[in-house]
Amino acid sequence: MEPATRQLIYVSRDPSAELNTRFHQRGWHVEVVGSARDVRRAVRAGMAAGGLLDLSSEFQPHEIAAFESCLTMPNVGWVAATMPGQLQDAALRRLVRDYCFDYVTVPYSGDRIVDSVGHAYGMISLGEPASNDGSQGAEGEMVGSCDAMLALFRSIRKVAMTDAPVFISGESGTGKELTAVAIHERSARRNAPFVPINCGAIPPHLLQSELFGYERGAFTGANQRKIGRVEAANGGTLFLDEIGDLPLESQASLLRFLQERKVERLGGHGAIEVDVRIISATHVDMTAAMIEGRFRSDLYHRLCVLQIDEPPLRARGKDIELLARHMLERFKKDASRRLRGFAPDAIAALHNYGWPGNVRELINRVRRAIVMSEGRAITARDLELAEYVEIVPVSLAQAREAAERQAIELALLRHRGRLGDAAQELGISRVTLYRLLCSHGMRHMEGEPLAAPHGELPASVPHL
Repeated sequence: MEPATRQLIYVSRDPSAELNTRFHQRGWHVEVVGSARDVRRAVRAGMAAGGLLDLSSEFQPHEIAAFESCLTMPNVGWVAATMPGQLQDAALRRLVRDYCFDYVTVPYSGDRIVDSVGHAYGMISLGEPASNDGSQGAEGEMVGSCDAMLALFRSIRKVAMTDAPVFISGESGTGKELTAVAIHERSARRNAPFVPINCGAIPPHLLQSELFGYERGAFTGANQRKIGRVEAANGGTLFLDEIGDLPLESQASLLRFLQERKVERLGGHGAIEVDVRIISATHVDMTAAMIEGRFRSDLYHRLCVLQIDEPPLRARGKDIELLARHMLERFKKDASRRLRGFAPDAIAALHNYGWPGNVRELINRVRRAIVMSEGRAITARDLELAEYVEIVPVSLAQAREAAERQAIELALLRHRGRLGDAAQELGISRVTLYRLLCSHGMRHMEGEPLAAPHGELPASVPHL
C-alpha cells in the first residue's frame, strides 16, 4: 500500500493548476520550483520523491543543462514533459533518455502523467537501502542475510555482553575489523575508546613503543612523552589486528600485560594499571604457527577465550549480490551518469567468481566499475569479470534464477519493452514483473523508442 503523502517536485515556469489539483487528490505533496538551485533545496536527504520536469515551459538551454546535476540525485524518480518535436534536439534527448524513467508529450492526460510519476517514485523507493536492523541482516556497517552472516550477528551480540577476550579468525578482506567495531559498539564500553593497531604493519623495533608508549628522553628522538595504544584504550577496547604477525619479542611483553594488566612506558619507572578489553584478529593459521614456533601457545590461549569465524565471501551465496548493490548505492555518486543497477551478465559473474580478496575485492571492483562504466547498467566487463559469465551455475537455485532472468528478457524483447504484454505472456502481474526486474538486476532494460504517437504516454519499460 502506498504512503498517504508523497513528495512531488514539480519543475515548471508555468505550472498547471489542474495537474497540481490531480496530484493533491492522489495523495501527493506538491512543491513547485523553477530552477536547478530550488530543486536541490527541495530534495530532502534520504527521502524518496517523484519529479516532474516540465521541459515544455520554455526553459533556456543553459537552464536545461543545469538540471542535469539535479537529475542524478539518487532518491528522485523523474518524468519529463515535452513539446512535440522537442526531442529532436540531441542534448535534450540524451537528458531524457539517461536520467528520466519516462516522458510524456503535451497535450497529455492528467491521470496518465500522475500514474507515470507514481511508478517512477515506486521504483526509486524499491532502490532505497534496507534498514540496518541487526535481526534483518545488518550489524552496524556489516550487511548480510545468509545463514553464515546471521550466525555471525548472533555471535557478536552474545560476546558483546561479556568482557572476555575475543579472537576473530578469517581470510584477508572479510571484514574482521568491522566485526570488532560491532562488538565494541554493543558492549558496555561503547562510550570509551576503540583503539586499533595493525601488528603486521609496524616495524618490530617500533612495536614496543607503539603498544606501551615512552617517556621523554627514553631514546634519541624521544622529545616528549608518548602514550601507547594500550594505555590510550583505557576503559575501552584494544583491537590487535593481524596478531599472527606479532614478533616473538613483542609477544612476551603482551603476555605480561595480559597477566598483570599493567603497562610500563619505555624509559619509565612505574607500572600503570590499564583496564581494556582485548579483541584480536588474524588470517594466519594459528595452529600451524604454534607448531612451527612462530606464536606462543600461552599467549594464544589468553587471547582466544571466545572465538568468532568470519565467513569468506564465496560462502555467502546471495549476499554477494546484496553487497554489490549496497556498494553501488553507496558510491554511485561517483558515476558520470545515473546507473540503474547490474546487467544480467554482471550478476552471473558475481556469483561465478571465487572472490579470493573477499569483500575488500568486491568493493574495489564495484567502485572501479561505477567510474568506468559507459552504459546505464554495470556489466561483467565493467567488473573485469567477463570470463566468468559463461560458467555453468553450480546449484539448482542458480539455474532456476538464470532461466527466470532469460525468460523475462526474451519476453520484454518480443514485446518491445511493454511490461503489460510481457507480464501477460509470462503469466504474472505487472507489479510482480516490476519486482522481478529489480531483484534480477534488469532495471536497465530499455523501453520503446522515444518517438511515441502525439499526445500519448509510451507504454515502455522505464529507463532504470
